[in-house]
Amino acid sequence: MSTVDWTAWRAQAAEPGAEGLREQKKRRLRQCLSDTATEMFLERGFDAVRVSEIAQACGVSEKTVFNHFPTKESLILDRGEATMAALRTGLAEPDRSPVEAALWILSDELRAMTSWIAAQDDPVHAAAKIRRFGALTRSAPSLRAYHRDMTDRLVTVAAEALAQRTRSSPDDPEPQIAATALLGLWSIQFQSLGRHLDGARTPTEIHEAVTADVRRAAKLIDTGLASFEGAAPTR
Repeated sequence: MSTVDWTAWRAQAAEPGAEGLREQKKRRLRQCLSDTATEMFLERGFDAVRVSEIAQACGVSEKTVFNHFPTKESLILDRGEATMAALRTGLAEPDRSPVEAALWILSDELRAMTSWIAAQDDPVHAAAKIRRFGALTRSAPSLRAYHRDMTDRLVTVAAEALAQRTRSSPDDPEPQIAATALLGLWSIQFQSLGRHLDGARTPTEIHEAVTADVRRAAKLIDTGLASFEGAAPTR
């Protein structure tokens, strides 16, 4: 089984230089578990792999796996927590509009992926593996359910941050629809990657094409979000 550093373009821990030895050990184990799970799921299918097999391949107990990842699904769908933290930070910045904050986060996530592709010995093969990873995340009902749940959590976080910007309630319809629209940009980026990771484009061309698609979508919702921020809350 190949050893691809899948976590290089997914959820990131603290900068290694800022970590103590214990934190470094935990990060490396998380990387081993997530990367090993990804390779096994790609090779055999998500439902065909048991968590105990992943644990055995990494030389740990099944309990240790669940100490680091609460569910089997989170072994590969671990990007959401990092996106959640980035949303809280980005949407709290008053100098950035909500759309600008979302575009900044999306660009950062996309850059991590295309930089990873460019750094591989065979970028075309690396791009194909990411396409397979995308297909994997849609392959099992439990993975799709986990993704929907994570999207709901991200919408809640975004609605809370947007409500703070406008001094409204996160349960009001305006921050709810604004948050849902913002999170829709992640769907656009995911779908665009599926089209452009075709082996015919360089990492730079992939980044440019996906960015263009996301910005087209962002332009469509920017006016509505701007009017939401300018509106006084009604009670």
